[in-house]
Amino acid sequence: MKLKVKNFNWLAGRPVVILNNETAKKLNVHVDDRVYLQFSRTKKIYAVVDIFQRVIKTGEIGLSHEISSFLKIKNHSYIEVSPSELFLAGKIIKKKISGEKLSEEEINTLICEIVHNNLTEAEIAYFVAAEKLKGMSMKEIIDLTEAMVANGNKLKFKERKVADKHCIGGIAGNRTTPIVVSICASAGLTLPKTSSKAITSASGTADVIETISKIEFTSGELKKIVDKTGASLAWGGALGLAPSDDKIIQVERLLNLDVEPQLLASVMSKKIAAGSKYVLIDIPYGKGSKIETKERAELFGLKFKEISKHFHIKLDFVITDGKQPIGNGVGPVLEMLDVLAVLQNKQDAPQDLRKKSLFLTSKLMKLCGIKNSEKKAQEILDSGKAYAKFREIINAQNGKEEIDYKIKALRPARLKKLIRAKKSGEIIEMNNKKINSVARILGTPETKGAGVYLHKHLGPVKRGEKLMTLYSESKIKLDDAQRFIREFKPVVIK
Repeated sequence: MKLKVKNFNWLAGRPVVILNNETAKKLNVHVDDRVYLQFSRTKKIYAVVDIFQRVIKTGEIGLSHEISSFLKIKNHSYIEVSPSELFLAGKIIKKKISGEKLSEEEINTLICEIVHNNLTEAEIAYFVAAEKLKGMSMKEIIDLTEAMVANGNKLKFKERKVADKHCIGGIAGNRTTPIVVSICASAGLTLPKTSSKAITSASGTADVIETISKIEFTSGELKKIVDKTGASLAWGGALGLAPSDDKIIQVERLLNLDVEPQLLASVMSKKIAAGSKYVLIDIPYGKGSKIETKERAELFGLKFKEISKHFHIKLDFVITDGKQPIGNGVGPVLEMLDVLAVLQNKQDAPQDLRKKSLFLTSKLMKLCGIKNSEKKAQEILDSGKAYAKFREIINAQNGKEEIDYKIKALRPARLKKLIRAKKSGEIIEMNNKKINSVARILGTPETKGAGVYLHKHLGPVKRGEKLMTLYSESKIKLDDAQRFIREFKPVVIK
């Protein structure tokens, strides 16, 4: 069917066409269906249908900026429009939903379509769900990783020892990355660290760093920061490194879903794109974490190793205790206060966070060939060199020295509620998922000062002792969090 073009000067985020009801009926298409547009033998594109009765007439088709700029088509021109049942990415998704294996070419096509915003959120969600339910072979995961790297930017550094560390997540608090990066960079390693924002947790490393620092940079800006300081603490989403991953993460966040094949490809594609050659993976396990058994954690680590061999990366993994939160704060500001306390060697710093950070640091330094790594890591932290390096990185990211002002401005949310133990006994469970849920109900990560401060961890407790303090900017959210605690009991005393 030939339709008259009406160009709209708005960005839809993906190729979108506007039809009215009558034209849509004649084409037999509905909202979110696909149509195939052909302007000439060489200019053709698939697009998503939207229907607005008042802005478009019968016999007309409205084109989003993405389409009109691609086709270079003028107003009042005519274009051939037909319903599309053969949208290739859609066929690939259906194939994976059926449990079939995808070829390297099919995976690359799918990732390319995601990068160019040619898939709807619903279509991406179907693909993510198919990965979760049907799984992926190791070859598919490697092909997925390769496609995610190929369809994005890459960083290159002259330094030989470009390193990185990653935790697969799920543990409340656990903000080891800023500490590990600061110590390792002080030891002479290069760490172009890019982190994600929260998916299912209360906050991600990027959310925490954002409380005192700019985190969005171009690849050129990031390279200058790393060249100057030896490291960065940036958000990966702004750099275009494996950009398909960031679009998939948005859908995973909406579905509150962690998908193993996607997680493996996500982690490795970001490390490869950032130029890392030495990678340490932290895999926590335990009740309430992403991985509940040590056996499964071991298998997960071996999968990372297999992928790393394909890409010639020296990788090691550690299996750590994930049965309770690490640190006291759960939420961006509260976690940053924990990080600062450790880096500043304060007496009241959470010792579990300090101990785990030193453990991971020594493992990464050893992987990079640094001898006496345990002793050197502790010396760097105790001497204040790590905190000085942290300040240097943050000041470089902010463009001027204002870290002291930023630190002084750190405040938990204004409304708070203290939760006390109702009986004496032993704290036998501190469920990470439930504690993360409490923090999210309170408003994290969007409300930086919201969250949970834990006064106790696993072990003995007396009736009336402080268990946790809840922080929020909303009385309703504070009440909802207390209701959740009463019903789902994230902390169990026996």
